[in-house]
Amino acid sequence: MTTAAPQEVTELLVAWGRGDESALARLTPLVLAELRRMARRYMAGEREGHTLQTSALVNEAWLRLVDLPHPSLANRAHFFGLAAQLMRRVLVDYARGRKSLKRGAGMPVLSLDEAAPLAAAKSPDLVALDDALGALARQDARKARVVEMRFFGGLSVEETAEALSVSVDTVHRDFRLAKAWLLREMQPS
Repeated sequence: MTTAAPQEVTELLVAWGRGDESALARLTPLVLAELRRMARRYMAGEREGHTLQTSALVNEAWLRLVDLPHPSLANRAHFFGLAAQLMRRVLVDYARGRKSLKRGAGMPVLSLDEAAPLAAAKSPDLVALDDALGALARQDARKARVVEMRFFGGLSVEETAEALSVSVDTVHRDFRLAKAWLLREMQPS
């Protein structure tokens, strides 16, 4: 967690969204430790010998984040949810690039039950998970965001509820239903 109060981070996010570049400069050191923690969590789920380093994941996600034109971020939880989504995109892009180099590399298909908890899983097929999450997002965008925030972002149920402006019970229900849907979607035909 950052040493800054969530309210301070939220105020800086709102100012940055309004175009105050100095707010971004003040925000960076306040959120960097949490972004590194998120990246370490992501990388812990990757295969041994992964060539993408934690710092590279943070840097690439940060570059994508600051390239957003005046993002409208409601609060700290919303920011970290977006950061989680961007880190997932970086890893998926990386995995797609590797897979395109090794056509038919025999990547394992991993169900959510086998990967429980997902964050502890080694070598999940991120491309298959990303494809399944994309399909889920087309069916129910909120459930897909809940999975991104909880699994990829490491946000608590309460933080996820706050970021999505829904109740804690809704987050629990959405996460449970999304896991079941993704499990079915990722099963081999």
